[in-house]
Amino acid sequence: MSRASLFIPLGLFVGILCIGYIGFGLGDRQQLPSALVGKPFPEFSAALLKDPAQQISRADLIGKPTLVNVWATWCPTCLSEHNELMRIDATTDIVMVGVNYKDDRRQAIDWLARFGDPYQWVIEDADGLLGVELGVFGAPETFLLNAQGQVVYKRVGDINPRIWRDELAPRFAALGVSMTREQQAASVSNNKSVTR
Repeated sequence: MSRASLFIPLGLFVGILCIGYIGFGLGDRQQLPSALVGKPFPEFSAALLKDPAQQISRADLIGKPTLVNVWATWCPTCLSEHNELMRIDATTDIVMVGVNYKDDRRQAIDWLARFGDPYQWVIEDADGLLGVELGVFGAPETFLLNAQGQVVYKRVGDINPRIWRDELAPRFAALGVSMTREQQAASVSNNKSVTR
């Protein structure tokens, strides 16, 4: 056996390690592939968290670009992103819909009363069936829908100021969603001073 043949297994092993390193290192781990991106948000009919007698369906999510946020009270990351969701709600006209995922209804209502409610609607998904349809891995996860109800973006993990600035705000702008309320007010006052 020659010396060169001794290095073949070592070379194969190093090659496999390199391929694995490159394969696992590619892309943003927070942007897991989703079969829903580019497709309509799944059909569903579910009760609202605060008013279980009222139902919401996919049809209610059509008409304006919408941020759908999957959250739960048992999720510590959901609490850490909550201030950013409250800020987005206070400074924009974005429609936000919460999906309370595999959670206790009473605890979820109390949690929103304590920390604030940025959502236009909160869907109760106690059994996780809507989560299954969405391909949810856990909470938090966020979906961006265009006005036609198609999923155009999915994020696994929290929404923080950097994610808002670099990923979500540009996507909403591309969908034609207006500037923040603060920017709109500044723009109006600037226009008034120019026309005087």
